Amino acid sequence: MKIETALILCAGLGKRLNPLTLKTPKPLLKLKDITILENCINTAVKLDLKKIFLNTFHLKNQISNFLKDKNFLIDIEIVDDGKEILNTGGGILNMISNSQDSDYLIFNPDTLWDENYVHEINKMQNFYFSKNLNNILLIVNKDLSFDKSLEGDFGFRDNLLIKDSNKNFIYIGCQILNKKLFKGYNVKNFSISEIWNELLKQNQLYGFESLNKFYHLTNLETFKRLKDR
Repeated sequence: MKIETALILCAGLGKRLNPLTLKTPKPLLKLKDITILENCINTAVKLDLKKIFLNTFHLKNQISNFLKDKNFLIDIEIVDDGKEILNTGGGILNMISNSQDSDYLIFNPDTLWDENYVHEINKMQNFYFSKNLNNILLIVNKDLSFDKSLEGDFGFRDNLLIKDSNKNFIYIGCQILNKKLFKGYNVKNFSISEIWNELLKQNQLYGFESLNKFYHLTNLETFKRLKDR
């Protein structure tokens, strides 16, 4: 089995990157003369995905114009959050409501995705289907984070994510989720962490460890350091 559809979260306000994001949506910020959104889309293409849903809210016209100008070699459909921002959970649910698929690769473009991740994500996908899972999060040991100020999100043992005092692993912005996890939820503003927390309580939130150096646009200071590296 193989996932055919990616979701890319592009609706955020990017407040931690003000003033840059007051006039430019965060996904269109550039590093090494390429936008972080283009990095993400290129990774989806290399994963041989067939379709991308991308949500927008803040400065949405800039994103739609960018996609028209680039004319990427993959089917990309924009799903607008609407009059109010939907957060990660609501944004994902709004996008999958427009699709007939069951399983989705979900990306946060804040991470600097590149070819090094393609093999790992394919391995994560194979693990997901071989174990008949309904969720899995790509994580990294915080020692591999470029931004040393980032705190860990989870403990990690036997491919299970756990909440304990040793939060040595960071969620890096790529996950696979099955549509069934959203049963009972409505399209409104809610965080995907609500679903994660329910899975944690049941000891059923899964992780897959990346061994790549983790670069992430945490804030303005980190962005400046990434431009200089």
